[in-house]
Amino acid sequence: MGQQQAIKHYVLENFLFSDDASALDNHASLIRTGVLDSTGVHELVLFIEEQFGVVVAPEEMVPDNFDSIEAVDRFVSRKRAD
Repeated sequence: MGQQQAIKHYVLENFLFSDDASALDNHASLIRTGVLDSTGVHELVLFIEEQFGVVVAPEEMVPDNFDSIEAVDRFVSRKRAD
């Protein structure tokens, strides 16, 4: 499973309680649609740190990095390249 698929799978299973990939568009806002709240962002950060071996600084926990599956994927790719 690729990085973006793993992120999407985690969000689907833990926040939408679904395994239907079509239930969530990769571009959709996770925050504005209510999929993630502040606690959800924290849970997603813990998953990312454990799954991909990166450290997310508190100042990086902003909507630009966590507002969609694609945004999270880009953020993780940048962190892994460091």
